[in-house]
Order: sequence, then C-alpha cells, then structure tokens
Amino acid sequence: MCPYTGRRVRTSADARVRTHAGAPGPPLSVRRATVPDMVEDDLGRRERDVLALERRSWPSPGAKERAVREELGMAPVRYYQLLNALLDDPRALAHDPVTVNRLRRVRRARRAER
Repeated sequence: MCPYTGRRVRTSADARVRTHAGAPGPPLSVRRATVPDMVEDDLGRRERDVLALERRSWPSPGAKERAVREELGMAPVRYYQLLNALLDDPRALAHDPVTVNRLRRVRRARRAER
C-alpha cells in the first residue's frame, strides 16, 4: 500500500502473475496467497511516528532532537536506536520505501567512510 494515497502499489511480483496478453491475472486475494515475498504493513504506532518524524526536514539538529523529545516522548538516543532497527525491518520498507531507502543509503555511506 502506498502510504500517501492508500492504493496498492504494483510490484514486480504482480507483473509475474499477469498473463501473456497483459490481462489481469488471478484476483488480488489469490495473488497475495501465491506471492510469499509480500509483507503486510503492521507497524506499530510508535514505529510509524518515527518514520513520519524522519520524513520531515529540519532547520538544525537541535530542532529535530527537541521534536523527538516533545512529540514522541523519548530520548534521542533511543529514537536513533529504534530508527536503525527499523531500517532493517521489511515492514518499514513496505510502509515508507522512499524514506527507508534514503536512510539506508545515508547509513551505507557513513559506514563506508569509517
């Protein structure tokens, strides 16, 4: 599901289900049952809030840490621990692929610098 429109997003797995003439394949319920790599989006409220906060842009690092404390009620250290774990979670990728992939690229670049 697209987090912005609520519509189902076509994946490469959907393309494999289509017939040679381009006509739709089996109904959606059958596709979900036959495609094992699809992950249901069942993130908790806190995980969705962390991704939503990370999606926003910030004028300074201090503003972001202040928002973490005020809006999420957690210490910034705990926020970054949870965020790092979310980057490896396929449910987070299904929920917000743009943000998760961007953060994975940033993390990979920082690791390469070390």
